[in-house]
Amino acid sequence: MPNSLFRRTLWLFLFLPLLAACAGNQVRSERQAEAGPATASPVIVQTAVAPASAAAPISTPLPPLETIRTQTQVPALLDLTVPPDQLWQRIRNGFGMADLHDPLVVDRQSWYLNRPDGLRRIFERGGRYLYYIVEELEKRGMPTELALLPLVESAYNPQAVSRARAMGMWQFIPATGKTYDLDQNWWVDERRDIIASTDAALTYLKNIYEMHGDWQLALASYNWGEHAVARAIAKNQAKGLPTDYASLTMPAETRYYVPKLQALKNIVANPEVFGFHLPPLSNQPYFETVMKPERMDLAVAAKLAEMSIEEFVSLNPAYHRPVMNGDQAGPMLLPTNKVDTFLTNLARHAAEDKPLSNWQSYRMAKGDTLAKVAARYKLSEVRLRQINGITPRLKIKPGFNLLVPRPGSLANPDAIARVLPQPGPEKITAVKKPTVKGKAANKKSKPAAKSVAKPKKAAPKKKPRNK
Repeated sequence: MPNSLFRRTLWLFLFLPLLAACAGNQVRSERQAEAGPATASPVIVQTAVAPASAAAPISTPLPPLETIRTQTQVPALLDLTVPPDQLWQRIRNGFGMADLHDPLVVDRQSWYLNRPDGLRRIFERGGRYLYYIVEELEKRGMPTELALLPLVESAYNPQAVSRARAMGMWQFIPATGKTYDLDQNWWVDERRDIIASTDAALTYLKNIYEMHGDWQLALASYNWGEHAVARAIAKNQAKGLPTDYASLTMPAETRYYVPKLQALKNIVANPEVFGFHLPPLSNQPYFETVMKPERMDLAVAAKLAEMSIEEFVSLNPAYHRPVMNGDQAGPMLLPTNKVDTFLTNLARHAAEDKPLSNWQSYRMAKGDTLAKVAARYKLSEVRLRQINGITPRLKIKPGFNLLVPRPGSLANPDAIARVLPQPGPEKITAVKKPTVKGKAANKKSKPAAKSVAKPKKAAPKKKPRNK
């Protein structure tokens, strides 16, 4: 190669990198000038251009490590120490059960999502109770999916009664209710009581979880009975088969039970994915407890709280009768925004010496019939029977005590009877009959004599499985 050609080639190799660097800097400067001042100043890396006489390699120094850390965008983390505004998010934060992957889950999701209006109404009804249930679950360290279980059991209806004699939002049968100290007598049935039944249900669920060590098996036990599930597990163990929920042989109702809860969990976890709109629920208590006076009518309490009798009974559904007896059930529940109203009106009511009850007891005399007594107090016999829980099988004798309107009172038997819980298909234990203290329900005097007629003996029935 001629010397002149060699020299020209060498110069090209030396100066081409320098020319490219200078051109790049010029382009960047022009772009920055067009863009104008930036709102957030980026890290500016200055490139030193070596003089033409120097053949040293060009290098771009890195910014300090702390600058890189400052500019790196870290994804926002969920701060579980700050309560969320929406109760639904609080429920999602507390999900803790293993997910069930089963075709029946998809089947139940489809069933619920094809009835969006009905599902939304059920969630709205459950909004009265969900905050309290979630609070109780968190106190016990239990997964918050269980707050959705009353939807599976009763659609959040505390007055629900099943053919198996289960009652209330958590659907306790009589025997299990007694095991967990839920009073069931002539005045109240605490299987319907919001506070008492929730405490009993969560205690029961925790007990059967500790028995099996698995929430899916615990839920199967809640529906089918813990002993039935234990027998199914033992049967699989004897055959060398798996003993998880999906592997057990069980009734169809129990087979669908956990998939229903899982389907609801999926919908609540990602409602947007399913095109479903959850009703907004504030992460605030819906109700508060208020100590009621010794005896008080449901209708009077609702009036003093300036709320409908229907709404009052939805929070206090344990009472069978128009009167809340002094020594029955726990404190009253009132919406948080009605507590001050109730207390103010109660004080005014007491200052005016007005009665808190418009009902009294009447003792059946010889020759009395229900029809005659009903006519005397301007009731229909059907209404008198309903208010007193008198079934066709109950034989009425002289000395039997009835609850009747106090003469001259403003009691509205028809209005109260429409909202009173209907009796379930089981005999109610007659612990106490309506022995109102004196003529008026709120006056103190010697109690009237009591006489409880016993129903005819029925053929023994097979005891239902505990739930």
